[in-house]
Amino acid sequence: MHIQTTLIAYIIDRLFGEFRFIRHPVVLMGDYITWYEKHFYHDSILRGVGLTLSLLFLIMIVSLPMAIMIDNPFVLGLIASMGIASKMLYESVKDIMIHPENIRLLVSRDTQNLSPSDINKAAIETYAENLSDGVIAPLLYLMFFGIVGLFVYKGINTLDSMIGYKNPRYEKFGKFAARLDDLANFLPSRITAIMIALLFGSKKALGFYSFGRYHDSPNAGHPIAAMALALGVKLGGDTSYFGKLKSKPFFGKGREDIHTEDIAKALSLQPKIDIMIIISLGVLCILGF
Repeated sequence: MHIQTTLIAYIIDRLFGEFRFIRHPVVLMGDYITWYEKHFYHDSILRGVGLTLSLLFLIMIVSLPMAIMIDNPFVLGLIASMGIASKMLYESVKDIMIHPENIRLLVSRDTQNLSPSDINKAAIETYAENLSDGVIAPLLYLMFFGIVGLFVYKGINTLDSMIGYKNPRYEKFGKFAARLDDLANFLPSRITAIMIALLFGSKKALGFYSFGRYHDSPNAGHPIAAMALALGVKLGGDTSYFGKLKSKPFFGKGREDIHTEDIAKALSLQPKIDIMIIISLGVLCILGF
């Protein structure tokens, strides 16, 4: 296990966030996906498999030599911190409380006609879902599989965010990547939901599965439902994507009118997450794991 590297990576990310003076690895992954799609796109599952496997192969031939040659946990932690998005996620969602128009930068739904309540709801859903995708899952893959596992996971997640849509263009082309992302996030999403419930001290939130299982994704609904139940609000509901209204279930029980104070309450979880992760990893380091 790579406990020391994971602890260092998390602390570096919480202190410094993204290093804007270098091109982020996820951006490079996105560049490759865009290039492949431009030159090799075809409405077929096989072409999507080719994209997925070729990207993961490239990630491995870059990250594996680093994992073998670098045995300094501080250097590895510095590299790995680029695969964790805790600081960026927190600050981006907090910014919505002051600049609600920036919600367009965080979500894939149509944002032109969102009400203030809809914007607040989208921000909370983004925070809950990305606690899994951007924080807990990367930490787990880093802890168990090192920087190779971390960046392979980031590749899978980036593929899903770019081509994992159920629309005419990506239904087949992105299917393999979407299914792989479902598999990669199965445990992290449920761990994240349990963490939300426990850190909020909410027994109701432990019932997240009864709502989360109705989400189109087998994973995303669970942390969203846990957050909704902990806050006493309803998240989800019909949402417009690419100009078409999509029927979505509600997650949670309570009021549907979401306020900026609800965003603040959701974000109040962050210090508790920091304490839990740093202490847990620190204890494991002391025990020699």
